[in-house]
Amino acid sequence: MMQEQAFRFGRARHLVGIAGLPAAASDGVGVIVLNAGLVNRIGPFRLHVEMTRRLNARGYPTLRFDLSTLGDSGASQESRTRVEQVRADVDDAMSLLERQAGCSRFVLVGLCSGAQNAHSVACTEARVAGAVFLDGYAYRTLGYKLRYYLPRLVDPARWKRLLSRGGPKPAEKNAEPVFSVAPLPQAVVKADLASMLDRGLKLCLIYSGGISNYFNHQRQFGEQFGPLVKHPGMHTRFLRETDHTYILTGDRHRLLDSIEHWLGASFPVAHAGVHR
Repeated sequence: MMQEQAFRFGRARHLVGIAGLPAAASDGVGVIVLNAGLVNRIGPFRLHVEMTRRLNARGYPTLRFDLSTLGDSGASQESRTRVEQVRADVDDAMSLLERQAGCSRFVLVGLCSGAQNAHSVACTEARVAGAVFLDGYAYRTLGYKLRYYLPRLVDPARWKRLLSRGGPKPAEKNAEPVFSVAPLPQAVVKADLASMLDRGLKLCLIYSGGISNYFNHQRQFGEQFGPLVKHPGMHTRFLRETDHTYILTGDRHRLLDSIEHWLGASFPVAHAGVHR
C-alpha cells in the first residue's frame, strides 16, 4: 500500500516534492522524476503525476520534485553552476527517498531538459542505477536528412504549391520545440552513454514524433549512437504518433505503458522476497 506525502527538504530546506511511499521500507529502486523545462513537478498535462502514481501501484517508491528556483522550490543561496545545482538537488532528493523508503539505488526520469539534467547526474552519481531519457539528446544524421528531404523533393504537389507562391519562404526562427534541449557535442553524449553502460546502468531512450525537426525514425538511434543501441543495457523506442508533451490521454498511456514495462523488466519489484 502506497501513500503520497509532501516534503520540504534539501540543504537549505528549499526544495519541495511529493513522494509516493510504501507502507514498509524497500531495498528496491526509487524513481525520481525531474522537471520538464519550466513546468513544475506535476509535469506537462499532469504527466508526472500519472507516471508516479502508476509506478506506485506497481510498488516503486517515487519522488516528483521541483529543482531549485522552479515551481514551489526556492533558491539554495549557494554559489554553484546550474549543472552543479542540479546535481546537488538530485543528491538531496535521493537522500530523502533513501530515508523515507529505504532504497539506495535510483532511476531518474526526465523529459527534454529534464533528460539533459538526468544525463548530467547519471554521468557521475554512483547511486543512479538507470535512467529514462524522454526526447533527450538527438542529432540530425544523414539518414534523418534523406528521410526528411527526399520525399519533399519528389512531391509534385509540393513543388506546385511552392511555385504558385513564388518559391519557398524563409524558414521560421521559432521552429524549435518549447522544451528544446541545448545539445552537447554528439561525440560527448555518445561517450557519456558508453560510460554509463560500462558502469552497469540500464538506459531507456523514448523519443516522440513531436521532435520531428531533428529526429524522425527508429533507425536514428543507431545512426546517432552506433553499436551502443544493441547493448543489453540499452532500450530505445520511437513513438512517432505522439507529440512532445503527450497532451492526448491515449499518448500518455502509451508512454507510461512503455516506461512501466521497461522498469518492470529492468528493476523487478520484490514482494516478500520474491521478484516478479
